[in-house]
Formats: sequence, structure tokens, C-alpha cells
Amino acid sequence: MKNIRNFCIIAHIDHGKSTLADRLLESTKTVSSRDMQAQLLDDMDLERERGITIKSHAIQMDYNHDGEGYTLNLIDTPGHVDFSYEVSRSIAACEGALLVVDASQGIEAQTISNLYLALEHDLEVIPVLNKIDLPGAMPEEVSDQIIDLIGCEKEDIIHASAKEGLGIEDILEAIVYKVPAPDGNPDEPLQAMIFDSVFNPYRGIEVFFRVFNGSLNQGDKVKFVNTGKTYDADEIGVLKLQHDSRKSISAGNVGYLISGIKVAKEVKVGDTITHVENPTDKEVKGFEDVKPMVFAGIYPVETSEFEELRASMEKLQLNDAALIWEPETSMALGFGFRCGFLGMLHMEIVQERLEREFGMTVITTVPSVKFHAIENNGNIVEVSAPSELPDPTLIDHIEEPFIRAQIISKAGYIGPIIALCVDKRGEIKNQVYLTSDRVELSFELPLAEIVFDFFDKLKTISRGYASLDYELIGYRQSKMVKLDIMLNGDKVDALSAIVHKDKAYEWGKRLCEKLRELIPRQMFEIAVQAAIGTKIIARETVRAMRKNVLAKCYGGDITRKRKLLEKQKKGKKRMRQVGNVEIPQEAFMAVLKLD
Repeated sequence: MKNIRNFCIIAHIDHGKSTLADRLLESTKTVSSRDMQAQLLDDMDLERERGITIKSHAIQMDYNHDGEGYTLNLIDTPGHVDFSYEVSRSIAACEGALLVVDASQGIEAQTISNLYLALEHDLEVIPVLNKIDLPGAMPEEVSDQIIDLIGCEKEDIIHASAKEGLGIEDILEAIVYKVPAPDGNPDEPLQAMIFDSVFNPYRGIEVFFRVFNGSLNQGDKVKFVNTGKTYDADEIGVLKLQHDSRKSISAGNVGYLISGIKVAKEVKVGDTITHVENPTDKEVKGFEDVKPMVFAGIYPVETSEFEELRASMEKLQLNDAALIWEPETSMALGFGFRCGFLGMLHMEIVQERLEREFGMTVITTVPSVKFHAIENNGNIVEVSAPSELPDPTLIDHIEEPFIRAQIISKAGYIGPIIALCVDKRGEIKNQVYLTSDRVELSFELPLAEIVFDFFDKLKTISRGYASLDYELIGYRQSKMVKLDIMLNGDKVDALSAIVHKDKAYEWGKRLCEKLRELIPRQMFEIAVQAAIGTKIIARETVRAMRKNVLAKCYGGDITRKRKLLEKQKKGKKRMRQVGNVEIPQEAFMAVLKLD
């Protein structure tokens, strides 16, 4: 055990985590040069296309130093704030972390928030200054920022360039000397924690775990404590580039377990694995439950595919523990699921993965956040979809979630950033100059306002420099109203939204205009209306397609023409009563792209 090191790599988006992981794998000869490719651990097409890490990936390396062999378990983590749950799970399985900072960008918001996650778990943090070969690198300035942040010595900071392969040996030596060996007793009863799982269509569910105490042998009977289910450990092993099966895995190590589990619900991330005969009495302290920030409905395009979608969601949830869902029905879209996501990027990725990995085409409704409706009798109703809002006469007031946002940016962009946050009903709480040119701004903002396009706008006005990190701080009373969209007098529940009273008129008007362009013309006129309660606040009309009934009239009296037009009018009226309006899928997405 004294030669095992478990560590993860944490950093802000695009500071070079995956590239550094590639170099570590190369220099420890874990991967032959023939199999090597950039972003080796990012095995989803989606990750490669977008150049981001979505999943944390574990891999084991063997490293020889001064004639002694060490086993290094590396977990590469995502950088985006929407996947911070992945990071917290990786951190729980490690004793050390490499904190990677880009020498040309300096410390950013996610660097700080990931560092705090690591310090909460008492990890040994090794600072690495990456990309020092870039012409825009500022090693001296950024080193000072790192010293201010974690209070280390200047010589502790390792200068590296993952692309050029500089400083990789120093990093490996630092891991061996600084990261503590895992503590645990191989002779105690088995105590292991599940930190990830993935669905394999041929072998059932593969469970990834970290052993804290005891050891697990192939063929042992094991029990998952939370679900109480028992299994045979058919195959166990360690995570190399491919799975590498072993006879036994003991305390301190990270491995996988395959036991032909078919039902997705039986595997819970954070659960404890132990032996059936000699169970441990100490459960591993799992992860705190994930708190979804954004809620949206996901519906199959064909209503008959509902069960298939449910199976796909269960399999996806194994691999993405931050996804939370429950069944719901909608008048407009039939049966589907109400899902909770950590943010808009997370929602986009889930939708994309459902389409790519499971072949499901889905419709997503307008995202919303979870509100608290306080009724006249003091009851609190949790509302995560507009259709769940109680009758307005029963509600005393509505509370909405607020967040504390930390934005780090160049000093030149402070004005536009403050203007953006004030426009989103936020208030500035603090402003700290980290260096002469970098500022950390703290805001308190309503979560509902930053759900849609806040991040995109922030990046646009700061030319990509500003970085954002946020945390929930509680609920506050607000003037929120339910905005309904009506087509031909019928409410379309999938398009309703809960919005702030001051913004409702503008929101309703823009939405009606957008829908008028997107809804195909019918043989009858369609009224598109936005309403709050019974009061209509905006209206647009989709004109009817008309046949020229006067074509056969040559000359003749006006009454003759009038008679034909009246006859056509009556037909249109009758059609309007029986006709129903088909809403194209783009219309549901239009709400997201109102600007």
C-alpha cells in the first residue's frame, strides 16, 4: 500500500488537464505511441468535438523511481461549472490533487472553486503552472497569484508545458513524494465506495470503486449496503487503458467490478460495497445529494417510445449521477419526464447523448428553476414546472432561488459586466482586485435570470476572459407570475413559463412574435396570445392560407363577390372550431433563443 498514490487533476476550463493527463500516460509508458492520440481519456465523440471533458476518467499507471515501483491512480476531471459534481466524486476517491493553472490566463473562478473542494477533503495540493512555453505566458505574475491563493512557497510551484512535455518528470516525482499513501487496513472487513458506473450492453453494469479497508477477491459474494442487494464478483480488476482483470484488489486501490447487474436502479453512486459473510459496520460517507439548478421536461417525439426513453434515461443516469428525473404528463406533449440538471450545458449534453448513444429523438420544454409557492395557510409548495403552480387566489407570495456568483475578469470589462448583472436583477456585493488588471466581482442574482443565456452574454461582453462560478444561497420573495401561451384560445402548457412581473410583457410579446414565424400557416387564422391569468398581454396572428374564390367572377356585381367571400368566411370559421394546430419542435426551442 505504501507505493500507491491516488490523485486527480483539477483546473478551470481549457487550462490543459486532458493534455497533461496524455503526457503523464506517455511518460509512464502506460500507452504505446501507436495507441496515443490527443485527449486520450475523453472517449466520447461529444467530448472530442467540443474539446471539453464531460466525464471524469480513471486510469492506472506504473512508475519507477529510484528503483522502486509505484502504482499511480489518476482521475482526470471536467472543468466546467455544470459538471462540478463529477469533480467532487473524483476528489472523494483521492489523497492528492494537481492544481493546474494556465500561465497566460492566471487563476480563474473554477480554479478557486475546485481548489476549495479539494481542501475540504484534506487533499495534498500540488500547484502546476502550465503552458509556460506560450508567448503570452506570465509565469512570475501567475506564480504570485498561486502563492496568494494557497500559501505555498515559490519553489513548490512546478513549471510545465503539457504540450511540449516540459516538467512532466518533476510532476511525477512530486506526486510520489508529496501525495500521501492511502491509509487503510487490508485485514479489516471490506469497505469500498462506488464513485462511478457505466452501462455495458454485453456485460451489464460496470461499477468503479475505491477500496478504503479490506480486500476484494474474484468470486467473493458482495453486498451493496444502501440497496441491500447481493452479487457475485464475477470479474474484478484495475483500470488501465482497457480493463485489466486481477485476482484480488486490496485497500487503497481503485478498480472495477462486473457482476452481471442488469437493473440500473440497483447501483447508486456513493454506496458502500462490503462482503456478505463479514460485513463492515462503517459505511463510507457518501456524497451529498446533488442539487439540480435547472428543470426541463424531456418528451419522446413519438408517444409510443415512452418506455424506451425511460430505459435510456436509467442507463444514462448510471454514467451521469447528476441527472435527476421523474415521470410527468403534458397536455401538449403526452407522457415524458421532468428532469433536473446542473446547468444549461449539462441539459444540452444530456439531450445530445440521448440522441447519439441511445438513438432517442426528444423534445425539451422551456427550462425553469424550482420556486417555492407560499399558500395563504402557510403551506410551502415546491414548483419545478409552471403547470404545478397552485391557483393564484390561493398563493400569498412566491419565493425564487438566489445564487452568489463569483466573476473573475479583466479590469477593462467591469462596466459591461455590472450592467449585465443589474439587467438580470442582480446586486453587486463585493469587488476585489486580485492584481492590477484582474478583478473578482461578487453578485447576488436570481437563478431564473442566469439559466438561459447569462453565461454566453458574459463571455461575449468580456471577449471570453470572464469566468463564472456560482452557488445557491437560498430563497427570497419575488413578484413572479405565470405566463401562459394560448393558440386558438387553448393553453399550451409546454410553452408556459414563470417570469418576473416587470419582464412578463416584454417576454410575452417577443415569444408571440417568434411563434408567429415558426407555426406553419393553416387553412384558418390562428391567434397566438400571451396571458397572465385571464388578462391577455400580447397577441400575434398567423394568417390563414386562402384560395382565390373570386377567380371565376368576371365583371358582375359586388354583391355576387360578397356572397362568395361570406361563404368562404363561414367555412374558415367552421374549420377553426374543428382544426387543431400542430406545433413544430423548433417552437419549443425558440423560447431558449429569444434574443
